[in-house]
Amino acid sequence: MARLLADRPADKLTIGDMARQLGHSHGAVRNASLTLVRRGEADQSGTGQPEFRANAKTAAAAQTAVISPPGTHAPRAQTTTPAAATPRQTGPIRRAGGQLYHPRALADLPDVEALNRLRDADVPVLLYGPPGTGKTSLVEAAFPDLLTVAGDGDTTVGDLIGEYTQADGGGYVFQYGPLVTAMTEGRALLIDDATLISPKVLAALYPAMDGRRQIQVKAHKGEIIKAEPGFYVVAGHNPGVHGAVLTEALSSRFSVQIQVGTDYDLALALKIDARVVRVARHLARQVDLGELGWAPQLRELLSYQKTEAVLGTNAALANLVGIAPLEDRDAVADAVIKAVGVKKIAPLTLGKQLPASAARKPPGSTVSAHRGRSR
Repeated sequence: MARLLADRPADKLTIGDMARQLGHSHGAVRNASLTLVRRGEADQSGTGQPEFRANAKTAAAAQTAVISPPGTHAPRAQTTTPAAATPRQTGPIRRAGGQLYHPRALADLPDVEALNRLRDADVPVLLYGPPGTGKTSLVEAAFPDLLTVAGDGDTTVGDLIGEYTQADGGGYVFQYGPLVTAMTEGRALLIDDATLISPKVLAALYPAMDGRRQIQVKAHKGEIIKAEPGFYVVAGHNPGVHGAVLTEALSSRFSVQIQVGTDYDLALALKIDARVVRVARHLARQVDLGELGWAPQLRELLSYQKTEAVLGTNAALANLVGIAPLEDRDAVADAVIKAVGVKKIAPLTLGKQLPASAARKPPGSTVSAHRGRSR
């Protein structure tokens, strides 16, 4: 992945572009791309169909594998501190990508501490809630040794366990996937958007989670992989996303299931416009009542704050309306109008064409003419 991007430094490549050139599945390419971005070794742009581009660190990353082979890291050390005496992490925690995570309460504990206790007790956790509420951020803050599988309908067993890839010498070598790496190194594994993955694919994960704590890699000589202490699985589920199905087989593997919603008090503490936070709260209540299907979550509120800083309040409000699903857009616009006091608001839209730059006077021309006359 890194080598492909480094060889084409001026190009922005989609996951589909890279999958076709490398001959790997979309899921495998997506995982590798996101890993490079998290490590700061590639840049990502776009949202609906993200594009990836090389940066100053990509060429160096091309010298080593993105997914480490099993045994690269020592297994996670087990805590010997009694649970009741575990220090509480209540302050902001810096995630691997540099962003700060603000812990929230969970069962009378900071959420990151609760997740670490569940990990030490080997109790798998399923986090569920709307996109943008901080499920992935929580897991990244709790487990610095985290590996992530970004699930979707194209995710294959090879994306979890591994697959054969062509070596530089022309032959083929087996590249272990994140599940095997997490098992052999005693690391945490997040299956993000797990309910978008085919149940047949997820079935490859289950033997690692039950009493056997091992899997068989049929594609690689039937090799048996055993989980080291510290190996832990946590999954994410977005119930409202099209195609997300929480099967009984998947649900039964996660003894603890935690609902994650947006902390609107945190949004206020982060200095997001109180009027917009109030709109989001109101819309969220309508979603809970089944009257709407969408409300801004923390991700959208943070994006609003950044957009406002760059383009101004009116543009940020228009964009907030524009990102709402079409069927909920009128209700979102009405809520914004009532909260902000404007007469009308519409999605952010391009306006009329600006005058050609050639028709404008260059900066300073007026001053020069004035000076000429004053003489």
